[in-house]
Amino acid sequence: MLRPFVALSALLTILSAQAQSPVAIELEVFATGIDSTVDLAHAGDDRLFIVSRKGVIRIAEADGTVLPTPFLNIVDRVNSTGGEQGLLGLTFDPDYATNGFFYVYYINGAGNGNSRISRFSVTADPDIADPASEQILYTRAQPYNNHNGGDLDFGPDGLLYIGFGDGGSADDPQNHAQDLTDALGDMIRIDVSDPDTTWTIPPGNPFATVTNDTLPEIWASGLRNPWRWGFDALTGDLWIGDVGQNAYEEVDFWPAGDNSGANFGWRCYEGSAAFNTSGCQPASFYTGPVSVHTQSTGWCSVIGGRVYRGADFPRLYGHYIYTDYCAGRFFSLLPDGEGGWTRIEVLNSGIGFNLSCIGENSSNELFVGGVETGTVYRILDACPMHAPVITAVGEVLTSSAADGYTWYFNGTEIPGAIGISHTATASGNYQVLGSYAGSCELFSDTVFVALVGVPSIETSAVRVHPIPATDKMTIDGLPPASAMLRFVDLTGRTMMEQPISKGSAPVVADVQQLVTGNYILVVYNAEGTELLRQQVSVSR
Repeated sequence: MLRPFVALSALLTILSAQAQSPVAIELEVFATGIDSTVDLAHAGDDRLFIVSRKGVIRIAEADGTVLPTPFLNIVDRVNSTGGEQGLLGLTFDPDYATNGFFYVYYINGAGNGNSRISRFSVTADPDIADPASEQILYTRAQPYNNHNGGDLDFGPDGLLYIGFGDGGSADDPQNHAQDLTDALGDMIRIDVSDPDTTWTIPPGNPFATVTNDTLPEIWASGLRNPWRWGFDALTGDLWIGDVGQNAYEEVDFWPAGDNSGANFGWRCYEGSAAFNTSGCQPASFYTGPVSVHTQSTGWCSVIGGRVYRGADFPRLYGHYIYTDYCAGRFFSLLPDGEGGWTRIEVLNSGIGFNLSCIGENSSNELFVGGVETGTVYRILDACPMHAPVITAVGEVLTSSAADGYTWYFNGTEIPGAIGISHTATASGNYQVLGSYAGSCELFSDTVFVALVGVPSIETSAVRVHPIPATDKMTIDGLPPASAMLRFVDLTGRTMMEQPISKGSAPVVADVQQLVTGNYILVVYNAEGTELLRQQVSVSR
């Protein structure tokens, strides 16, 4: 006769799901001896160009060695007397390898000075530019000596984007950010592809055909001080770190290809909170931030970052990483799959009042510059080792090598399961948490384990046929106590149930409703006790 239970001894299958291990970063010293770093850029090769606020651009080679001769020295024309003035931004022409052009943003002139956007050329020596090659493209007088913005970059469309602050003082007293008759508080977009002209208006600009006093070069508005910003190297999406007033620091996001004229809300809103709404539209009119940090937590000037698209640290891939000048804390933003963002702190560096910029090299690896320590750091995954991998022999699960192991079943730690191997005793989801040197803990992929019933001698009379079945599946030899058939897929979901009539032999299951695939056939008695578990399959 049939026993009232069946031994579970053979592993049926393993299905993987993406592991979720917390991401953390660390900083590694890359280059030293750099005075007042405010921007980082690359020219499409393995060099990193480091911008000093005082008016000098230096080159660090791939190993971090800083060349003794500056790439460009324009100290004689840069006004760096105020803390937010100076040589502030650098970007290279998309066709730099052919034309040798690069572009800078700096403050020129005494007092509050003027924002100046200029084009320069490299000499025959690829490590030295010609300071006499300057072609001034764009200027704007500054009413105060702060909130100059200063970043500039080429977008995925090959056009030059330039970010201006609201002109300074506090609270945007002249309402520049909501005034489209000047560039202050805005981001402009211009076409500099024709070397015989300074620049032209891209026809796709949102105000290119407006006939009132609106500047046709304006591409976005409502910014207080977009100090550091950049494009996702893969998608072209724009990320902006916009420095706040007295309460909030914000990160803004704008999708690639949308040229509808974003308005990010300043001075009407600081972060997501109303600031000065006199003459403003309803909140829904403006584009709100995707991340806000309160200054009460130590933040004072957000440093916009980059989305990691490098190859050295796969776990960081797709994370937008940014920081703050005062707090020195790094955060990551990652899409949450529901149209929003998941934010996590990835490092509390302990470096305060220093960090000023995040940039990338030609391989999309990330670097951080500081204005006071003279150091450029490389961003690393704090736990770069591979996550553990589970292999199975029968019902025995074995992890790849780690320093320690903790096994989980359906998301709950299994008491005492701390060895490299674990024997599965029930069907469900298994994971192992591997611990490594440096306080790193990484989860394996989640695997689903389905255990197969192995008939004893007494159950040898039970026969399931045909396998695979097309329309009907017959089960011979079930005991009189059998009351229910259940077909379960390999993720544990019940896909079909069929009562068993008393005295019916053989039992015929109509499996036409099941799609092609593998299933677990489970037989229960009237009390719900499992009598048999066997792998079966259906094929159309």
